Amino acid sequence: MEGLRRVLLLGEGNFSFAASLCGAAGTRVVATCYESEEEVRGRGRAAESIRQLREGGAEVLFSVDCTKLTDYFSPEKREFDCIYFNFPHCGRKAGVVKNRELLAHFFHSAAEVLSEEGEVHVALCNGQGGTPADQPRREWHNSWQIVAVAAGAGFILSNVHPFKAETIRGYKCTGYRSQDKSFCIEGALNHVFTRSTSLPYFKPVICEIELESRKVSFQVPQVLVDKINRGFLELNSNHPVRTVKEKLTAELSQAFPLQNIDYCLPVLHQGHLNGICHSNIFWIIVSPEETPSTGEMSNGVANAVLFSHVDFCRGTDKNGWVNVQEECHVSKQYYLRPSLLPYAQAIIQRGAFVPGTLHVLSGPVFRKCLITPYSMPVFHEVVFVCAVDRDTENSCIQMLANSIKTSIHCLHQTVSGFELSISLQEAERFETIDLSDFAAFESHLSKIQYFICMEINTSGSCEKGSCVGVIRTELVSSELVVVFASLNLDLLAMLICGISDWRMLWTSDTRFLRQFPRGELRLFKSFSLYPPSYVHDVSFWVPDGEQFDEVAFHTIARQVSGEMVVSIQLIDSFQQSETARKSLCYRLTFQSCDKALSRQEVAEMQLLFRKEINERLRVTLR
Repeated sequence: MEGLRRVLLLGEGNFSFAASLCGAAGTRVVATCYESEEEVRGRGRAAESIRQLREGGAEVLFSVDCTKLTDYFSPEKREFDCIYFNFPHCGRKAGVVKNRELLAHFFHSAAEVLSEEGEVHVALCNGQGGTPADQPRREWHNSWQIVAVAAGAGFILSNVHPFKAETIRGYKCTGYRSQDKSFCIEGALNHVFTRSTSLPYFKPVICEIELESRKVSFQVPQVLVDKINRGFLELNSNHPVRTVKEKLTAELSQAFPLQNIDYCLPVLHQGHLNGICHSNIFWIIVSPEETPSTGEMSNGVANAVLFSHVDFCRGTDKNGWVNVQEECHVSKQYYLRPSLLPYAQAIIQRGAFVPGTLHVLSGPVFRKCLITPYSMPVFHEVVFVCAVDRDTENSCIQMLANSIKTSIHCLHQTVSGFELSISLQEAERFETIDLSDFAAFESHLSKIQYFICMEINTSGSCEKGSCVGVIRTELVSSELVVVFASLNLDLLAMLICGISDWRMLWTSDTRFLRQFPRGELRLFKSFSLYPPSYVHDVSFWVPDGEQFDEVAFHTIARQVSGEMVVSIQLIDSFQQSETARKSLCYRLTFQSCDKALSRQEVAEMQLLFRKEINERLRVTLR
């Protein structure tokens, strides 16, 4: 039997569905029923189906409770590749609550006998599931809420399609227990569930770096623990972010002599960036004393991430250029780099810059920001730098912009047939209200000449007019101008591949990268459909006389939920006239894009969130 696909069927009425699968090449069928054999045999065609199954080598079991499957299969006979449960029902006039409970117990039981990459198929009558696939769709409270129920056992909905009874040879649905009467299955849907990767529970991560021949360390901010040192841009990576960068670079090499800056860029800055709000930076304390011993690391107290030969980018002078000669003081405070622009400026200052050559720098950057589907606390930036004569500045900008636009068009055409438009918009004419978090941050770094905007004409796949990059210039001398083009590679990959949530780029689920074999760009197909969302409100008094830090509020939500908060909205604000105390009420929506997220897990996250904002923001909960 080795190599056969083992299929378990539960709640069979007259065994006609099981009989239709029996004999399929490479399939071993185990068909079960909740009733006894005596009860079932009296049902029309059941005896014939049972005989056919047994003659075909299938195993037929009776009196099997779908909520206690481990009771019927020894450990060596579990590991089913597929489990079918067609039209489950508690019987008679059981309401939606009872049927939800049945499904909840079933999914927990199925998880114990399903292979790691197995599937669970649940067919439901039209409207019962409570997903957008149901037409018409019932109100949520009146449905079986199948996706949320399955999430409680670690399953995600990976596919849903019509249950076409007419295509199943010999199939005839039957009613509950002794009723041989069929029920209406017009518009019925088959829901296909797969296992989810577990919710993250991250241990602290310590990064070791070498500074002037000394090893120092720092603790990675909790929201970045699973995103540090992921290697998306490394040579052996098939990640779409790397593919976008490589294709862009290849196109630009047709118009410019190209030089990649491939040495390790500093991961930390010291000092400050002019115009950047303190709250938007990940501040870091570097200390030799923080380095854990080898024993501590091996015992799991901290995971070590090594950055070899990393030096520091030391502040800036009055012109904004990087001063690389400043003496290092490791006891000072540093911050994770929010931009690669200072490194591009440093290259020019060092004099190791060939005019007319396009220099390319790339790597992850880190910025605290508000929670939205397109706002990223970490993303991969690529900066193109070119020095030209002042009288050729405009033509260089145009050539650079045209090469970028051509490259993006080529990438998009290989992926989708949707219409794409890319525009270069002058910063002076660009509406400030249209600035995304990415564009707004860039505008604070230094003056921007142009925004590179991208729009795809399809419903729901992206934000219209998304700013994916900026072009800025700086005067080096009376004859020389440097042109910088900075692009958000993660946002580009999302828009080109139709990825609607930035968190999907960082998923640990292998089903993501499988969609991009050999680094090919394709239109992304979600493997977690209609994920359930849970809403919680939190109200509190702001500390007297203090400005409320909304970015810090969002960052705490990211941390305690492991990026499971998808939206935060201010729904109420008022101030007491007598005391001038200010109260705020926010609505948090929890939803995962790739993992099973249960109501209980969200309740625990919400409680932790309330505790953390009370302690760290000193708010008084209401």
